[in-house]
Amino acid sequence: MYRFLLSRQWVILTLVMLALIPTMIELGFWQLHRHEHKVALNKVIGDSLAAKPVPAETLTSPGATVRHVDLYRRVTAKGHFDTAHEVVVRRRTNTNGDIGYHVLTPFVLDDGKVLLVNRGWIPADLAQTVYPKVPAPESGEITVTGRLMPDETTAESGIKDVQGLPDRQIMLISSGQQAKGLGKQVLAGYIELVSPAPKGDSPELIAAPEHNDIGPHMAYAIQWWLFSAAVPVGWFILARREARDRALAAARENAPETEPAPA
Repeated sequence: MYRFLLSRQWVILTLVMLALIPTMIELGFWQLHRHEHKVALNKVIGDSLAAKPVPAETLTSPGATVRHVDLYRRVTAKGHFDTAHEVVVRRRTNTNGDIGYHVLTPFVLDDGKVLLVNRGWIPADLAQTVYPKVPAPESGEITVTGRLMPDETTAESGIKDVQGLPDRQIMLISSGQQAKGLGKQVLAGYIELVSPAPKGDSPELIAAPEHNDIGPHMAYAIQWWLFSAAVPVGWFILARREARDRALAAARENAPETEPAPA
């Protein structure tokens, strides 16, 4: 009755089904892991934003790596901005999705070390071949507060570290690269400036990260697992239907022809 399952068509269909089931299960676990990562990241961000600011040098140092648990942690530093060695980071967007630059300004601490400060977003001209006009920060000795961030990499950000850019333009924020250009000790990572706020709202400060939304990953995981369960059920229904149709066809072929009744 089910010999048709050995046909070429059904063998291929069965093999496809057997391949789809583990693939869908794996995709479900992939989405589950993304959900767990998002939940854990939200907790880190929430805890960091709620914590009181601490001196930057208690959490980072030259040549170190910013710990994941310190991501977005508010830190303070006392010193002055070095606008002569300021650079802009290309292809960055603001809250409206407009493409421009992030302004990265070295902040020289009282002990001579340097903290990189992302002062925020400015619009870009069409050419992007010359250094843009950047509003000046506060002069003299001040105290800054910002959210601590790790050095950017291509692997983490997906941004290619393009070389040969116009003078004082970069693609990724790297304390190591900036240390080579400055010839000074640079604290690992950088901060997103929180205060003091810029005059005239330019550069546009980077908004604090949203950390309440967990995204749709758990729903996607359940969806993939339901698909993996539906595949064998669908295969079974098709096989039963095929067997039934073949049995009915065979019955019609084998049924004796009835002679017409005499008039």
